[in-house]
Amino acid sequence: MMAEEVMDILRSNIDTLWVIDCAILVFIMQAGFMCMETGLSRHKNSINVALKNAADFGVSVVIFWIFGFGLMFGTSYNGFFGTDLFFFKTDKAEYMTYFVFQAMFVATAATIISGAVAERMKFNGYLIMTVLATGIIYPIVGHWAWSSSYLSNYDSAASQLLVATGTIKTTGWLSDLGFVDFAGSTIVHSVGGWIALAAVLILGPRIGKYSDANKGKFTGSSFPLAVLGTLILWFGWFGFNGGSNGAMDDSVPLILINTFLAAAFGLLTGLTISYFKFKKPDPFYVILGPLAGLVAITAGCNSMTSVASIFVGIVGAIIAIIVNEILNKYEIDDVVGAVPVHLAAGIWGTLAVGFLGDLSILDTGLDRFSQIKVQLIGILSIGAFTFITSFILLSLFNKVYPLRVSPVHEELGLNIAEHNAVSVEHDLISILDKQSETGDLKIRGPQDPFTAGGVIGLYYNKLMSKLETSEEEKNKWRDRISKEVKLAVKVQENFLPKRDLKKYPVHGINIAAREVSGDFFSFFPHNENIYFIIADVAGKGIHAGMVMAKASTLFEVLSQSKVDPDEMAFHMNNDLNNTKTGGMFVTAIIGEFNLITDEIRWVNAGHQPAVIRTDKGKYDQVESSTPPLGVIKQKDKNIYKTNKIKLNGSRFYAFTDGLSESFNKEGEEIGIDGSIKIIEKNFNKDANKQLEAITKNVLTESTDKKLADDLTLISIGK
Repeated sequence: MMAEEVMDILRSNIDTLWVIDCAILVFIMQAGFMCMETGLSRHKNSINVALKNAADFGVSVVIFWIFGFGLMFGTSYNGFFGTDLFFFKTDKAEYMTYFVFQAMFVATAATIISGAVAERMKFNGYLIMTVLATGIIYPIVGHWAWSSSYLSNYDSAASQLLVATGTIKTTGWLSDLGFVDFAGSTIVHSVGGWIALAAVLILGPRIGKYSDANKGKFTGSSFPLAVLGTLILWFGWFGFNGGSNGAMDDSVPLILINTFLAAAFGLLTGLTISYFKFKKPDPFYVILGPLAGLVAITAGCNSMTSVASIFVGIVGAIIAIIVNEILNKYEIDDVVGAVPVHLAAGIWGTLAVGFLGDLSILDTGLDRFSQIKVQLIGILSIGAFTFITSFILLSLFNKVYPLRVSPVHEELGLNIAEHNAVSVEHDLISILDKQSETGDLKIRGPQDPFTAGGVIGLYYNKLMSKLETSEEEKNKWRDRISKEVKLAVKVQENFLPKRDLKKYPVHGINIAAREVSGDFFSFFPHNENIYFIIADVAGKGIHAGMVMAKASTLFEVLSQSKVDPDEMAFHMNNDLNNTKTGGMFVTAIIGEFNLITDEIRWVNAGHQPAVIRTDKGKYDQVESSTPPLGVIKQKDKNIYKTNKIKLNGSRFYAFTDGLSESFNKEGEEIGIDGSIKIIEKNFNKDANKQLEAITKNVLTESTDKKLADDLTLISIGK
């Protein structure tokens, strides 16, 4: 064997080893995504987020092996998609290596979506979306730009000849134009970002995320874990960009240093902006900055100078932060910032190749203006195909199988709702609750020296054991310990506020016309605020009672999360629309009253008008302009108009048609005007006495002293 042949074999083996090592680094990025996304999600959803990261890796690799790789790198059909290499197999080591490296990339594209849709998407729905992303969308757009003659000699020397003569086409149409995306700012990251954007638009924001009462409260479970994930991603990115070179040559050091500098300056940019905006380092911006810099430099890390890469990283971080603020302004809920980082920074990075890339290294034969034009064509075509395809397919699937979990499951947390997984803290609170009710000091809590809740349980159990050693001590201190246990249970008050309504000027009464009422009202206090609802189910009997129970439960869950009235009506409507019985619907007035400001906000979903009595004895009616709950699925909470007034001595009334459709002595329905007359006739500074007098008035004038329909009234204000 000639020395030159030996060198070629050695060079090939080194290149193969380099790509394998880089593939391993990219695989480690999966752990980085898991840590980052779990840390930025709330604790009650952490298990769900972690499992999605693990599951999407397995699903994406299998789908990519079955047909994704063939669609991406097979013999091209007019430059649009591959037509062979399905169920990929080969005896050549370099081709095996190529498949492994590309499989790591497709897994990355899938994982990007996971963080954006966290905390409200069904696990099974997410897996289906992973199949869509990695089996169809990613391979097709990847073929457009990355399909090449690399595998052209896969079959035989005859195939190589056919490729050389143009009989067999192996390149995609964007590649033919001269589009360059070295390591995937657009092909991997923007594709994941576009799908994530379509998904979050379809799913909508997390319940209560943008409510006034929850501003700044939707923070992650562990920023240290999220920062660790960011550093792991940074480490893995050296393999992401370095392995895309396909060989260990003189280009690799430039690729690595550009990757490092763009990330470092992206981090400093995020840190600087957070100082200007918040006067302190914001952890989310510190995470956003370096990741945006990494995504931005990925497209041109082999063709830019170090100074250019610094500029690309800085601008990428700025763009990501701006886009993040825009999303929040329009209430587009991306839990981990996937759209700002991967989509927005990816677009910038791909466009920057045209502006700042070395044309001799790009080697497309295009001048500067033409290269910029081709880069823009690639960004727009890939973006349009990815977003439109994913939005249409996910929307259609969402109609058949709702992708979002129910409000009750969302409030409970997907750890429990989707995986039946509980935490030590959850178990400890349950034990404390049970112990406070029974006073049984023999009950023991869970203990684990490696968790905060477990440590508390450990010392609590020691305390209980010492108390049990002496019967006399136990009897002496039983009452005191029980009281202290009850104090511990107050940890739950953030979830289930104590229903003490004495300090709130709210009153309600409900009289059923038959065994099961279809009307209901409820009040849910939160410190200075109290949420309220009065509702009427269209229907009678047990079915109406079932729908009423569902609506009441939804109100309790959403009030618990301090959701604004319009958002509350939106989620109640869509959930009732999915689960209603026999075509029934619910008319309702849902609102919130603030003790300090004396302001009341409410929405009216097809209900009787709200009535406001001023301190002068004058009445105003506020009519409804929106349909009842459960009639049709709504896409936007703005369909429910929020009414807002300060009472300032006025009193707010809402009632069901049991009042307005009651009869007077002449046998005529009294209507809204008649209802107002009865309210005024029985007005009393004591609202409870007034409501009782109104119901007696209605019963007195009704036939046989019986109600024709359920009668429910509420009043708010002094």
